[in-house]
Amino acid sequence: MDLAPTAEQEEFRYECRRWLQEHLPWEYGTGRPPRFDDLAEEVEFLRGWQAALARARLVGVTWPEEHGGRGAGPLHHYIVQEELARARAPELVGRIGVNLIGPTILAHGTSEQQRRWLPSILPAERIFCQLFSEPDAGSDLASLSTRAVPADGGWRLTGQKVWTSYAQFAQWGLCLARTDPDAPKHRGITAFVVDMEADGVEVRPLRQITGESDFNEVWLNDVLVAHDQMIGPPGDGWRVSQSTLGVERGTNPRQLVIHLQLLDDLFRLAADTGRNHDPVVRQALARAYSEVRLFQLQNWRVLSGMAAGRDHGPESATAKLYWSEMSQRLHATAIDVLGPSATLDGDDEHSPASGLWQRSWLYYQAATIFAGTSEIQRNIIAERTLGLPRDPR
Repeated sequence: MDLAPTAEQEEFRYECRRWLQEHLPWEYGTGRPPRFDDLAEEVEFLRGWQAALARARLVGVTWPEEHGGRGAGPLHHYIVQEELARARAPELVGRIGVNLIGPTILAHGTSEQQRRWLPSILPAERIFCQLFSEPDAGSDLASLSTRAVPADGGWRLTGQKVWTSYAQFAQWGLCLARTDPDAPKHRGITAFVVDMEADGVEVRPLRQITGESDFNEVWLNDVLVAHDQMIGPPGDGWRVSQSTLGVERGTNPRQLVIHLQLLDDLFRLAADTGRNHDPVVRQALARAYSEVRLFQLQNWRVLSGMAAGRDHGPESATAKLYWSEMSQRLHATAIDVLGPSATLDGDDEHSPASGLWQRSWLYYQAATIFAGTSEIQRNIIAERTLGLPRDPR
């Protein structure tokens, strides 16, 4: 494994770091965002932040230059994500469009579709959401029941989607719908880009355990989608979706650096509270350190393969499963270190770090569900990576 940076990559890292030091909306490295009155105000703030990054060409660096990127390789993307996380910069509000939908349109969309949708994604002029999950399909995405039937000028979509991030602020959504109910379930699905402001689209925010509502359920009530909003041919939606899901579940440099920072914060918390003198706690801290470092090595191994032109291997298949369960163990250790103060929320003056650990613990309880449950990930690894036979029952 050789990830020694080239001179050009080192210069690019310096460019990223220098720009962030000059343009972060708060003191570099503090990660203390301003308080917002509501989610809408925060999203507007994040739109401006992403637009500034896009002007510096630090969004979508692997995209082709004609679509606003740099035409760079995966290591450049890794460098940007690493520097953003290291600076504790705000996340991209349009990250679903940048990291998932945009690459899918690049891979499967027509030239006209690319010209139509891609320019507005990088600067967050338009936000995309992902209309994949359904309440009755569980983690078996291919069992989706949203229907699309031919109509004058296009297709009529009817169904329900759920866990859709930022749907209430999105202008477009990449949707999977069943166009051939008689075909095998993986073959009767088609991908569409849905206008989220079209008649028949209803978005209902869902209140999460953190108290936030960036997830939503979306109802599609006989929504007309034009023919030129279909991505790929009819019945090819499952193949299209694999481009999206492959990126979502592969190497994750931002989560890596976030967890390296969480690890540092956890060790500091243990020292400040004196809990690092407890031998059981020390053992848990050692495990957390080892697991985060293993995640780092796993990322490097995947990246070295990608840099050499190899496809994602088994390391990529296991990445999401590993980090999501690792994260929950790390947060459980943090709550143990907090002791009785773990019950205090961020508004209590005695809450360590203004409740950031409590909020983070609540958020990462969903890590083994979002982007593919651990159960589904194990099935994928067993069947597609290890080649194990399906259970005949």
